[in-house]
Order: sequence, then structure tokens, then C-alpha cells
Amino acid sequence: MFTSQKGVVRAVDGVSFSIEKGETLSLVGESGCGKTTTGKAVLRLIEPTAGNIWLGGVNVTVLGPKELRRKRKDMQIIFQDPFSSLNPRMTVARIIGEALSIHGLAKVENKEDKVVEIMEMVGLGPEHLHRYPHEFSGGQRQRIGIARALAVNPALIIADEPISALDVSIQAQIINLLEGLQRKLGITYLFISHNLNVVAHISHHVAVMYLGKIIEIAPAPILYQDPLHPYTLALFSAVPVPDPSLKRQEIILEGEVPSPINPPPGCSFNPRCSYRKPECMTQEPPLQEIKPGHYVACISKEN
Repeated sequence: MFTSQKGVVRAVDGVSFSIEKGETLSLVGESGCGKTTTGKAVLRLIEPTAGNIWLGGVNVTVLGPKELRRKRKDMQIIFQDPFSSLNPRMTVARIIGEALSIHGLAKVENKEDKVVEIMEMVGLGPEHLHRYPHEFSGGQRQRIGIARALAVNPALIIADEPISALDVSIQAQIINLLEGLQRKLGITYLFISHNLNVVAHISHHVAVMYLGKIIEIAPAPILYQDPLHPYTLALFSAVPVPDPSLKRQEIILEGEVPSPINPPPGCSFNPRCSYRKPECMTQEPPLQEIKPGHYVACISKEN
């Protein structure tokens, strides 16, 4: 039958973290590890099946439709693709001004002035007000997406790979823009990315995900100087070093990422780990504080 259940996929399992106001926590890991799902679950764009999400002292997971709608102005998202995330039939004025109208944040006669003010914050001008998304470059479109998120003055912004579709020179401009907005407005970011060099630059803390779980989390400088989990070591070893005189030994992982439908017993990383012990194949390691502020889920690092 079409309705029979063949298996259960835990896209995100037991993930727990906190972000201080005005700081950036980055999620890194291979494609399919659950980074985007985590971000969408925080916003309740995907409904979590268990657990709690707290934002500013409010448990977001228990809010009803009306309360959640009001709370949405405190949490926004910047999508990965700056073209498909913008309505091609709406002008910039409508795209940014829509949120102001929904949440009643500007009077009709003042809305355009407010939209222009927000546009100027992201490096766009009044001359762009009545243009459509296809008339902009990729970097400009992403600035529009950022302006749309800023329109409701959110406390938290989920940045879901906001620079991956942009040229390298434009990536730097967008990262500098996000950092400047954070300093000016005190915004908190959950930053999702594959670019570990960018993550090192923008992050206060970094969490490494593997197969739906956080396996290591620490302040960014500590994690980059002293990664402990074998998967984190392999991930960082693949980062290019912009100095031909420096040699880095890349760690090649064995095998493939296990199926999330049928994860291995014990530590989910054990089939690919060169440090595995017999207990790694039977015991699931908890996320434990190995050093001050540095948490790792690895049996070999517990002592």
C-alpha cells in the first residue's frame, strides 16, 4: 500500500545549541547532514517532532498560528538562491514593503520612505525602488533578500548559505555587509555554510554536524586551532591554504556517508573513522565538554 511506512529518517536528531544576542553561530558539515533542516526547524518552516525552541524567553514551539505570526517578525531567513527566493512579478518596493504591511510597521504614506531607508542600509538606492529582480545582478538580488529580512527589525536571522551562489568578490562584500549590520543593529545570526574560510571569519562559535547530529561545537578560534573530532579534522584538512610553501596532509575518509534510514549502531561516524575503538560500534557518544567551552561527541576524546 502507498500508506505503509518503510522507514524513518531522523534528519535532525538531538541537536541542541544556544546563541548569545549579537553573536554568530555557524553550522558546517557535508551536504545532507541536516544544516538547512535545523535552520528551518528553528523558524518552524519545518515543524519539529520533539524538543523546544526558545527565542527571547518565548518557547516558539508551543505558539499557535496567531502568536507565531506575530513572533515571525523577530526571526527571519536569508535564502541561498537570491533569484528564486524573490518573486519575479514584484518590484523591490513591494518585496521589501510587504513585511511592513503584514506586521503593521509603517503607515501607507510613510512606507516607501521606510523601504528606501532599509535599501540604503544594504547598499541600494531609491533608483532601484521600482525595478524587478531580473534587472539586478546576483549580489544585488541578495542585498534585496537581506533588506527583506531586515524590514521587520528581527532579533535572529537564519543565513542559509547566503553567498554560495555568488562570485568570490561579491561574497566578500555580502559578508562585510552582514558583519556591519550585526555591529550596528545587534542582530544574531545562525549562519549555514560549506565555506570554512568564511565561517572562520564571521563566526563567534562553530558547530560541526554529521548525519543529523552535532558532533563538535566550540568558539571559532579554538575549533580552528585545535579540532578534536576525527570528522572535524578531516573536514578542515580539505580547506585550501593560500600559501604554496605550506604543506597540509589531507585526510581522506573511508567509505560513504551512511544512510540516514539505516544509521550504524554506536557512533554514526565509526564506519569511516580511523580512530575507532570496539566500543565506538556499540555506544553512541554524548556531546561532552572536553575543554572549557569545547564540546565533542567522541569516545576516543573523552579521556
